[in-house]
Amino acid sequence: MNENVIIRTVTQIMLPFIQIFGLYVIAHGEVGPGGGFQGGVILGASVILISLVLGKKEARKRLSMKWNDVFNSTGVLVYAGIGFICLFLGGSFLEYGVLPFGSAEKGNHLGMVGIEIGVGITVAAVMTTIFFEASEKDDD
Repeated sequence: MNENVIIRTVTQIMLPFIQIFGLYVIAHGEVGPGGGFQGGVILGASVILISLVLGKKEARKRLSMKWNDVFNSTGVLVYAGIGFICLFLGGSFLEYGVLPFGSAEKGNHLGMVGIEIGVGITVAAVMTTIFFEASEKDDD
């Protein structure tokens, strides 16, 4: 598809909007439809779209393997970190109400936002990892 100017141009125009929508879905997941998983899938699909339309080299320029591995670990660390902070503060794992944000209501809200962000990062990174690993098998 690298030769098709229309597909490349439309992809480059739509890509920022797709990624902003993915971030929106992650950010508003605790109060509306969507969340970390759905937003992460949208972000991961945007990287896969880059690879399919512009080529794997261009996709790897925009998201290197090193950064993809960092995102894989960071998302899990955010999720587990919030859970362990809740444990250390005397609550159960992911009992957000014990988080020190002034009230249980604020703790619940901010804890869920943090979890949604962690899940979104992880899902996007894992999707791109699976895609690139599977597509490298075809190159052999």
